[in-house]
Amino acid sequence: MPRNTPLTRLAPLFALVTAATLTVAGCSLSGDDSADATQVVVGYQSKTINTVTAGTLLRARGDLEKRLDEVTEKTGKHYKVRWEDYDTGAPITTGMIAGKIDIGSMGDYPLLINGSRADANPATATSVLAVTGSSPRGSLNMVVAKPDSPITSIRDLAGKRVSASVGSAGHGTLLAGLKQAGIDATDVDITNQQPQVGSSALEAGKVDALAQFVAWPGLLVFQNKARLVYDGAQLGVPTLHGTIARNAFTKGHPEVIDAFLKAQLDATKALAADPLAASQTVAKASGLPAEVVYLYNGPGGTDFNPALKPSLIAALNGDKAYLKSIGSFPNPVDLSTFVNDGPLRTAVTETGGDYTALLNRAGGQSGSDSVSGEASGEVWYTGTETKKVSDATALLRLVQSARASGAKITAAYITDPVLGTRWFADHSIWLHDGATYQAFTTDDSARTYQRSHPGAVVVSYDQALTEVKQ
Repeated sequence: MPRNTPLTRLAPLFALVTAATLTVAGCSLSGDDSADATQVVVGYQSKTINTVTAGTLLRARGDLEKRLDEVTEKTGKHYKVRWEDYDTGAPITTGMIAGKIDIGSMGDYPLLINGSRADANPATATSVLAVTGSSPRGSLNMVVAKPDSPITSIRDLAGKRVSASVGSAGHGTLLAGLKQAGIDATDVDITNQQPQVGSSALEAGKVDALAQFVAWPGLLVFQNKARLVYDGAQLGVPTLHGTIARNAFTKGHPEVIDAFLKAQLDATKALAADPLAASQTVAKASGLPAEVVYLYNGPGGTDFNPALKPSLIAALNGDKAYLKSIGSFPNPVDLSTFVNDGPLRTAVTETGGDYTALLNRAGGQSGSDSVSGEASGEVWYTGTETKKVSDATALLRLVQSARASGAKITAAYITDPVLGTRWFADHSIWLHDGATYQAFTTDDSARTYQRSHPGAVVVSYDQALTEVKQ
């Protein structure tokens, strides 16, 4: 049985800078191009939906450039911004350590790797400054298999080949899920691949499953190329993506860090005000289908609260064991110094916000005050019209009525009642339970519900639409 590859043998992964990285996206300039302008290099992941407020959406809206223009007006200093787009956090970490990237955004496990590698030398040290997106239960990372695969649970991965980007948030969730299921990670052939390579490998049948971060699982399921077999929310542990910067750059250019965090707040506010419009902007800039982006950016999806909550820091602390599981690291990461919310506190206060209120906000989507009262389902019609409903049965009635009237539906979303994960209605596992219907992300979640509702029976989405009574 092939074994997992130690991280020490995967060093090239962190040094990888493909030709695609050095495209127009990596060389675009904004701001002042004069010789005395301070260059600001931002590493981001255009297709990683939980970093859009510090990446794709931020760049598309021009928020950073606007905030830097304000600095120029006050101080006379000039700046130019270079955006570099990557598939994962690893090359961003490499660039930061080399002093070639100043500010970046990445998932929780990559953040820890960044801290471990960068903080080994005070000259290259970095700090986490804000959260870009989080999930209270861990639904940002998932495992998918081919639609016709016999794999229905993470328990079925023993002896199978699974594609994952080693060192990524998706890989960390895979290892944690295997441990939770009582499976030794060495009993799974984990193949280290970039997301798009792994996606192709899954489609070609070269791997049995794919473990990745958003938006890859949702994208493949939406394209009918995969089926969800493990929802990271089954771990019940918060996951997050965050903004990180080089300490030397923060010390030398505090006004830039302040401008960046204020720009992130601007993008977050815009997303909260109109999630659908923000999703369409991200879709256009990233090349992802708008339906997939809105899956994560819509009501009940990712929480874009930027505050570095104690619960998220505690989750990071619990994830530190992951570093030992994939290789030797020079620094165990001291979160008391690695996490620095001082600049964010200042940015929030100076833009009229209340950082304490953000810390105390109980979850919530897109900057909303609370998850309470949020709709369980949502139907997106043609254009920008959407309608929210309170439960799965109501969603079925809404879709049934729309079909009967000939109305075109772009997408329908429903929230798993067990895990709290927002998912595509037509790709969910549906149960008919008496006079009601319920929808779940995975077979495992549906089985959990059935244990306390023995009368619930599996039905297809189309069958449920046909049977539901108005």
